[in-house]
Amino acid sequence: MTARGGLVAAVERESPAERAGLCPGDVVEAVDGRPLTDVLVWSWAAAEDQVDVRVSSPGSPPRPLELERDRGEAWGLEFEGAIFDGIRTCRNECTFCFLGGLPGGLRPSLYLRDDDYRLSFLFGNFVTLTNLEDADVARIVEMRLTPLHVSVHAADADVRRRLLCPREGDRGLERLDELLAADIEVHAQIVLVPGVNDGPVLDETLGWLAARPGVVSVGIVPASSTRHTPRAGAALDAGAAAELLGVLEPWRTRMRSERGVSWVHAADEMWLAVGRPLPPGMDYDGYPQFENGIGLVRSFIDEFGALEASGGHGLRPVGTRTDGRHPAPVLVTGTLFAPVLEGLVRDSLAEHGIRVLPVRNRYLGGDVSVAGLLTGEDIVRAVRDHGGRGDYFVPEVVFNDDGVTLDDQTVEMLAASTGGVVRAVSADARGLVAALTGTGRGWVEHR
Repeated sequence: MTARGGLVAAVERESPAERAGLCPGDVVEAVDGRPLTDVLVWSWAAAEDQVDVRVSSPGSPPRPLELERDRGEAWGLEFEGAIFDGIRTCRNECTFCFLGGLPGGLRPSLYLRDDDYRLSFLFGNFVTLTNLEDADVARIVEMRLTPLHVSVHAADADVRRRLLCPREGDRGLERLDELLAADIEVHAQIVLVPGVNDGPVLDETLGWLAARPGVVSVGIVPASSTRHTPRAGAALDAGAAAELLGVLEPWRTRMRSERGVSWVHAADEMWLAVGRPLPPGMDYDGYPQFENGIGLVRSFIDEFGALEASGGHGLRPVGTRTDGRHPAPVLVTGTLFAPVLEGLVRDSLAEHGIRVLPVRNRYLGGDVSVAGLLTGEDIVRAVRDHGGRGDYFVPEVVFNDDGVTLDDQTVEMLAASTGGVVRAVSADARGLVAALTGTGRGWVEHR
C-alpha cells in the first residue's frame, strides 16, 4: 500500500490489465485524471470499458496507459489493500473503546482506531461520522455508498460527550441526518454502557433512530473491558441483560407491526447471559448486523441442525478411526460459545467422543470471552492442561489474514508448543462439520 496510488498485487494472464502493460509492483497513481486514493475511485471510474491511468514502476517515471476491455470482461488486476491514502483514524476518546484496554507490546496495527467511512461501506466497520467533511458527504452521496454502518451510542448531546469525549466538535448526528436525507441507508450500533446510555437514554435514542426510516437496523452490544483498563461503567450482568431484553421487546413488536422487521437486535451474549433461547432465525431480518457479531450463534445452530437433518453428520469424524492412532477431535472455543457447542456435540456427536475445550482468556482478562480474541498463549496453556491428547480444532477466527493470533503465534507454533495436532478450521457450522468428517477443505493440519 502506498500514499500515492494503488499498489498492484496481482495481474491475471491475458487480461486487459496485462495487455495494457500492468505488472505486479506497479502503482496506479490516477485513473481518468483522478488521484487513486482507494478502490472506490477505481470502481467508480473503471465501470466503463476504457480508462486512462497514470502508472509508475520501481525505478521508472510515471507513464500513461490506456486500458480497454470487452463488455462484461474483468480488468484482471488486484490491488493490495483497499485504502491507498491512509486510513482515517478516530478523533474521539471513547470511554469504552476496547482498543484502550489492550496491553502494550502487541503489533502496531492492533492499536489503529479506524473511523473511515470507506471501510464502513466496504467491510461493515462501524464509524462515528465525527470526522466527515462536506466533501466526504458529497462523495458518499455521489457514489451512492449505501448502506453505511454507524456508531450512534446516544442521541442525547450530553451523554454523547460523556461517551465519545470528542477532541473536536461532535457533528456525528448532523452528518447522519445529511446522509439519510440523501437516501443513504444506515445500520446503527449502540455500545451499551450500563448506567450511562441505558434506561431512558436508550429509549430516547431508539426513538430518535426510529423516526428516521433510513435507519434500517440497530444493534445493541455491551461495552467490553479487559484487565488492563477499568470499565467506563457497570458490568452488564445477567440481571442487566434481562432488563435490557425486556426494554427492547416492545420496540421489536412495534417495528414488526410498522415495518415488518424486528429492527433492533441484542448481541448474542446478552441472550446467553440470561440463559434464554435466542430468537428464531426469521427474527434477525436477514442478519443485517452479522458483522457486528449479532446472530452468529443462531446462524451456527440453525446451520448445524440443517446439516444434521440432511445427514451431514452421518460420516465418521476424522479423529475416530479404528486404528487407535487418532484420538477424537477436541473443539477449542471461547467460554461464551462453549456451552452452546457442548450442547450441539452432546446431542449429535456424543457417540464419537468429540469434546469441547473452553479456553479462558487470561491474556486480556476482564469479561472477554469470545473465540476471536483468544491468544496463542491461552490456547497453549489450555491444551497442555487438557493433556495434549487429541486433534485440536482451533477456529480460524483466532487468526488474522496473515495467519497469526493476537500475540503473533501461528498454527505451526501452537502445534510445536503443545506437541499435539492442531488444525485451524472454519468457524461456521458447515466448515466445522467438513473438518470433522473429512468431507471438505475445512481444516489445515499441523503437527
